[in-house]
Formats: sequence, structure tokens, C-alpha cells
Amino acid sequence: MDQTPQCIVPAGDRCGEGVIWEEREQALYWTDINRFLIHRYDWATQSTRFWFFDEPVTTIGLTDRPGTLIVSLGSKLILWQPETDTRRDHGFVLPGTPAVRFNDGAVGPDGRLWIGSMRNNVLPTGEGSPAGGTDGKLFRVDRDGAVAVMLEGLGIANTMVWSPDGGTFYTADTLADAIWAFDLAAGPGTLSNQRPFLVDFGRGHPDGSQIDADGRLWNCRYGGGCIVRVAPGGAIDGIVEMPVTNITNCTFGGPDLKTLYITTAAGGPAERLAGGLYAAAVDVPGRAEYRFPLA
Repeated sequence: MDQTPQCIVPAGDRCGEGVIWEEREQALYWTDINRFLIHRYDWATQSTRFWFFDEPVTTIGLTDRPGTLIVSLGSKLILWQPETDTRRDHGFVLPGTPAVRFNDGAVGPDGRLWIGSMRNNVLPTGEGSPAGGTDGKLFRVDRDGAVAVMLEGLGIANTMVWSPDGGTFYTADTLADAIWAFDLAAGPGTLSNQRPFLVDFGRGHPDGSQIDADGRLWNCRYGGGCIVRVAPGGAIDGIVEMPVTNITNCTFGGPDLKTLYITTAAGGPAERLAGGLYAAAVDVPGRAEYRFPLA
């Protein structure tokens, strides 16, 4: 990393999340879970707009249908077209809602959507309530809409990323302070050989992550004021210091995929730009986001 992260949108998010780069539009989308909204940052004009929803918005995925995104609300998946603000149900409603809600998620290299859940810690007003327990699960949503439970007993399901060759899947439980690696069988989409990848790092807890072209995992540390970069073998490869405490998610964007965009959450009263969107130049690019097939 060759520059200090700078706040480019002082969004004031209660909990910024779900950040994703849409290369077709040269635009960045991200959510504020507690204010029930999605932001869109246009790279060329450096302008931002937003849309409100009726419940928490937790993650955003690209699809192969132009202008259509797959979005997880607290209780269900929807298909959303920003240009017309058209919204329709995908069909998957989270079992157990509203006691639980969706959290982090991502589309994988085979076009499946992997998405996690947790005990619902967002009230209907948007105010926070305590998280905890082991109510979280990791789901795999296939192209035909079939849903499989891949992991259970999670506190807060976070981080769904893949090695560049697609053979290793990484996922985290924030409350367990652990990121695990799994072998992924691409055809059936099954997981095996669970092993610790980053455990008890010592600065905050694992939130969202992204993978660069060299296979290094960039993990945002909620409460830790940093992003830790981890080599494929599990060795710490670098730390990006952030000017705010609660770092939530990141992705690579810009025309060359060499800008790291970082979402944050509200912090203490002295952290004036907590909840803003940050950006920093990086020396190794990311990779294009995968797309959920609809067409």
C-alpha cells in the first residue's frame, strides 16, 4: 500500500457494509445496515446517491443481467434494478426471521451465492441490540434457487472469499475471532478439510474480507482500527492502519482494480469521519467480482 487511506465519502454510516465494485458501471455500491440504505459512488464524477429500504440491507451481489443486483435484506433476498428502483423477491426467505437476520455474503466463482446469518441485532427502528449466541448459519444459494446449509452454530457469519484458483474458501465467525480455510469442490459446491487460517489476531475481530490477485486475504478488523493482509499460507503479510476504529468490509475497484475501498462503522465521538467510505491505492490489483447467473 502506497498511501494512507483517505475518506472519500463522509457517509456517516451506522454500519457500512456490503461493498462491491460494478465494473460495467465503473461504480461502487455499499450498504448501511442500520439505516436500511444502499449508496452508489460513481468513479468518474465522484458523486454519490442512495436508496432507502424497509429493513436492514446487509450485502450486495452482481448478476449477469445488466442493471440487476442481488441484495440481501435482513429477512430475504431480492433482485434490484437501481436505474428504475425496481425490486422483486428472489424467493429465499431466511428461516427464523426476525430472530435472526442475514449478514455478509458474496457470489463465488461458480456463480453460487454464499451468505451468512446471525442473531438479529437491529431493531425495527434501526437501533442496535446485543448480538451473541450461536444462531448463525452459512447458506449456499445455487443458480436454480436451491438452498443448502453449509455451516451451523456460528455467532456472526462474516467473510466469504475464494482463492484465485477457486479451490480454497475462507469464512469467519466474528464472535469466535476466527477465520477458517476449507477445500471447496467446485462441482458439487461442498466444503471439506476445515482448518484455522487467522485466529486470535489480537486487534479487534474479523469482519469482511477480500482477496487480491496474488491470493492474499485482506481482512477488516472491527474494533481493531486496521486491515490485516494475510498470505495464502497464513503468515501476516502487512497491516493497513486506519484512522477510525470499526472497519467493516473492503473491495478492490477503479479501472485497474488497484484502489482498495473500505467501509466503516460509527465509533467514538472523537472519530469525526467514522462511518465514512475510505480509499487507498494498492500495488497489487484485486480481481473482477463474480456474478450470480439470472440471464
